[in-house]
Amino acid sequence: MNRARGPSYKEVEVPPAMAAPRSGSRSRARPRKPSTARTARPTRPERIPAVPSPFQIVRELGPGNYPLSTVFPGFVEAPPFPRYPGSPERVRALADGTSVQVIPDDTWMYVAPRVPPPFAEAVGWKPFTSPANCIVVGRKHLATSPAMTLYLDIYHEFFHILQREAGRELWDISHGYVDSPTELEAYGFSVAEARRLRVSDGFLRKYLEVDWISRSEHQQLLRNLGVPASDGERPARGRRKT
Repeated sequence: MNRARGPSYKEVEVPPAMAAPRSGSRSRARPRKPSTARTARPTRPERIPAVPSPFQIVRELGPGNYPLSTVFPGFVEAPPFPRYPGSPERVRALADGTSVQVIPDDTWMYVAPRVPPPFAEAVGWKPFTSPANCIVVGRKHLATSPAMTLYLDIYHEFFHILQREAGRELWDISHGYVDSPTELEAYGFSVAEARRLRVSDGFLRKYLEVDWISRSEHQQLLRNLGVPASDGERPARGRRKT
């Protein structure tokens, strides 16, 4: 399960034990009722820290397959890379062998499954598949999303590559998205880097507000990752360390 955009699990009839989980594919955000609460006083636009050098983003690429280092120069030299678990030589070799597939679909990022996950057909999702290690990114996401979002995304998704190489199943929906061990580990890695860069809680709340989970699941994800649900609230204690 990854940060991708596609159909929602809500479109599928599933057993009660699997009704709560959502897939890594996602639909548009559900409409929300207008609030009757008093409007908050306008605040200054939130300042997002710059991504650290030498990390870069090549935004002008068209659909196609590219080496990871072509789309994100400096990926292996930037501060998070040495903190990945495992042998540095092995991690570097995996990065060198990982490609990025830019697709025209309106999606974020996900690790290309080797075969479509069992639930994909039921929800009408046709993911890009690859027998090799490949991270898929939507062209619009690459071209227009904030640099910090793409930065956190690519380190999150490469963490999934490492998990899969270690024999982990990325598309297991039995735990649900917000309690998935693989998701919490990958998000935990990116959130730790965001904390190091002094990214605000507000940015992280928005970053973690993915369309395929409910509001209550979003709150659970924040608790699991130790991100305060609102300004002034003490951070919840994360459930798992990464």
